Amino acid sequence: MSQESPHQTVLLQEAVEALAIKPAGTYVDGTFGRGGHSRAILQRLGTGGRLLAFDRDPQAVAMASGETDARLLVMHERFGDLADALRRAGCAVEQGIDGVLLDIGVSSPQLDEHARGFSFRGDAPLDMRMDTTQGETAAQWLGRASEQEITEVIRNYGEERFAFQIAKKIVAARGERSVATTGELAALVRQTVRTREPGQDAATRTFQALRIHINQELEQLALVLPQAMTVLKAGGRLVVISFHSLEDRIVKRFLRDEAAPDRLPRKLPLRAADLPPPRLRLIGKPVRASAAEIAANPRARSAIMRVAEKLARKAA
Repeated sequence: MSQESPHQTVLLQEAVEALAIKPAGTYVDGTFGRGGHSRAILQRLGTGGRLLAFDRDPQAVAMASGETDARLLVMHERFGDLADALRRAGCAVEQGIDGVLLDIGVSSPQLDEHARGFSFRGDAPLDMRMDTTQGETAAQWLGRASEQEITEVIRNYGEERFAFQIAKKIVAARGERSVATTGELAALVRQTVRTREPGQDAATRTFQALRIHINQELEQLALVLPQAMTVLKAGGRLVVISFHSLEDRIVKRFLRDEAAPDRLPRKLPLRAADLPPPRLRLIGKPVRASAAEIAANPRARSAIMRVAEKLARKAA
C-alpha cells in the first residue's frame, strides 16, 4: 500500500486480530476503501499468503493502481457478488477462504469530497453513487419517484418520522424545478423538520436513507453474508463492522440463526442429535471502538464489530 490517505480506518487492530490470520492463508477484504485493513492484513501474511480486495468505488480501486505487492489483488467489484468475483479472479473457491472482512458503509473520503454528493455540507450535484460508472443518481431517482416511494425509503432507511412531510415537500418542489444538488435537498429538509438530536443536522437521516437506497446497501449485505459462509473454510473467520442499526440488525440476525441448530416444531419425533448442527460459532461479544479511538475519529462512535467462525461439518 503505497499511498497515504486522511481516512482513518475504524477498529483496525481489532478487526485484524479477529481474523486470526494464517501466514499462508487466503483472505478477502470486501471493502478496500483506502486500504487500511488491507495494509494491516498484508503485514501479517507471509510470502505464500494472498489477499483479494473488493471495492465498488472506482476511485478506491484507482488509489490501489500503483500497488506492486504480488500478494494483493484489488478488484472493482461489489461484495454482494463475492463468490462470482472470486471465481473471476481465478480463486479456487471450492478449496475455501481463510477469512472475510467487511467494513460496511460509506468511507470518509466519500463523505468529505462534496462532489460525490453524499454530504449535506456544501452544495454539489446530488449523485450519491458509490460506483459512479453505473446506475441512477439520487437526483435522477428523486426526479421520478412517487411521493409514496420517497416516503418509504426515507422512513425505512433513515428511520425518519417526518418522512411523509419530506417526501411531500420534494414532490412539490419538482413542480418548479428538480432537486439537483445536495444543498437544495438539505435546505428543503431543514425547512420541513427540526432535528431531535443535539448536534445532528436535520438532513442527516434523509441523506442516509437515499444513500442506502441508491447503492442497495442493505441488499448487498444480505447477499454477501450467506456467500461468505459458503466460501469460508472450516475454521475460517467472518468479521463484519457495521455503522448503524439497520446494518447491524441484518448481521446480528444472520449470525444468530447460523450459530443455532435448525428450529423445528417441538412435537416432531426427533432427537437433538438428529438436527443439523450449527454452521458457525460466535467469537466473543460485539466490539465497539474505544474512547481513545472515538476521540481521534468521531465517526468510529457508531461502529460495531461482530465475529464468527465457520464450523466443520460432522461426518455422518
